[in-house]
Amino acid sequence: MRIDTLPHHDPMTPAEQARIGLLALATDLCSEADLRRMLPDTVGLYSNRVRHENPMSLEALRRVADDLPRAGRDLLPGLGLDVVVYGCTSGTIALGEAETLALIARARPCHHQTTPVTASLAALAHLGARRVSILTPYRTEVNRALGEYYTSRGLEVLNVSGLDMDDDYAMTALDPGTLVDAGVAAMADEADALFISCTALRASRAVERLEAKLGRPVVTSNQAIAWHALHLTGLAAGPSAPGRLFRTPAQGFTHD
Repeated sequence: MRIDTLPHHDPMTPAEQARIGLLALATDLCSEADLRRMLPDTVGLYSNRVRHENPMSLEALRRVADDLPRAGRDLLPGLGLDVVVYGCTSGTIALGEAETLALIARARPCHHQTTPVTASLAALAHLGARRVSILTPYRTEVNRALGEYYTSRGLEVLNVSGLDMDDDYAMTALDPGTLVDAGVAAMADEADALFISCTALRASRAVERLEAKLGRPVVTSNQAIAWHALHLTGLAAGPSAPGRLFRTPAQGFTHD
C-alpha cells in the first residue's frame, strides 16, 4: 500500500492578502472589533490575549512583559504573519517602545511589528502634526509618562487631558459622544492635531464628528494601528476606516 504525504502549504485563504496578529490585553473589550471594522475583508485579523487585570497602573502594565512571550508564541504557531501588534498604548509606554517591539520580534517573528505608540507617532508625522493635544482615559501617573515620551520623540505636547480612570471595562463603556465632548474640551487652540490614546476606548467612532467640530485631524490608538499595519503591508483601508488619516496621501511616508 502506498501512503503519500502531501506537501504542506500555509493555508491562507484565497481572499486573504495579509495577516495581522493582535496581542491584546486580557481586559480589552474593544480593539478586536474596532480593528476589524477598519480593516478590509482581504486582511485576516487574529488575536491572542496577554495576562492583565484591572486596575491599570504602570506597575501592572510592566508585568505584562512576563506573559507577552507566551502570548506571541501561541499566536497562530507555524503560520506566517505580516504584522504583529501589541495592542496597548499605556502598556507600550510602561515597558518602553523599543523593548516592546523587541519582545514582539523575539516572541513572534514576522515581517513587521508595531504598537499604538509606534503607529500613532507615524500617523502624526504622516499628517504633518508637530504640536499636539492628547486625550486619555488614564490617571495622572500614566498621563505624565505618556506626555514625556511623546515629547522625547520630537512632538510639542501642549497638554495631556485625562479622565482619571483605571478600569479597561469602564473605558470601553464610555459612549463615543462623551469622547467627542471630551475631545473638544481637550483640544488646544494652537494644536495641529488631537491624539486620543487607549485601545480600550471606542474613540475611532468619534473621529469624524470630532474632525468636523475641530477642523483638524484626530488620531486614535486603534485607528493608528489599522492605518500603520495597512501601510506596512501596502494595502488599502476598509470602507469604514474613519478620518483624515486614511484620506491623506502618503507623501514621503516611510515604514521606519
